[in-house]
Amino acid sequence: MFTPECFFTDDTVCTIAIADAILHGRDYQESLRDWCGRYPDVGYGGGFWAWLQSSNPAPYNSCGNGSAMRVSSVGWLFDDFEEVLEEAKKSAEMTHNHPEGIKGAQCVAASIFRLRTCQLSKESLIRHVEKRFDYEILSLNDVYRIGATGHFDALCQETVPMAIRCFVESVNFEDAIRLSVMAGGDADTKTDITGALAEAYYEIPGEIINQAYSYLPEEMLSILHEFYEKVEENIGR
Repeated sequence: MFTPECFFTDDTVCTIAIADAILHGRDYQESLRDWCGRYPDVGYGGGFWAWLQSSNPAPYNSCGNGSAMRVSSVGWLFDDFEEVLEEAKKSAEMTHNHPEGIKGAQCVAASIFRLRTCQLSKESLIRHVEKRFDYEILSLNDVYRIGATGHFDALCQETVPMAIRCFVESVNFEDAIRLSVMAGGDADTKTDITGALAEAYYEIPGEIINQAYSYLPEEMLSILHEFYEKVEENIGR
């Protein structure tokens, strides 16, 4: 599962930035530009990179999957469903202000929230996503067939339903990660979203946590530790 070539990508940096913003009351845009400026060479998309470099950044009507890949902490750090939807929208719209970009972020955050608070079954999650967000959840065979063509699923309306299917078909956290990586396409983002859903449903093996942490710099680990302390505090209330 892990090789010497493993490293963190733009998905990690952006996810840390959104968590930092929530934990410390920072503006989402400020936090994203701060963190991404520290790690410029991790694979940002062209539109997002131009936004980072702009002296006057403005939303660029994107429906790309970047809004969905960075939103997971919203589903953990807010305890009201409508607030989760609103914060997911805020975390997306400074860049991804296209309705599909906002919807993708809201779907991921809401799914995490429902999985962790309502202990939804996987079948119930699919029904919730199809009804609330009007996504068609493809079969795993279709997800793999699309990946095999070399298609790069760069849009929320592609990646989010695919990631949900990879999670639903999994039997544990590691299996969820493997299924989404093998699906091809935008594998790091699909796996980012799949893993976020799987974390809300399964226990993550300690050896996977430790190995993943070994790739991260101390300033990211500090945010992660603070995030999990906050989650534990919320659970204990």
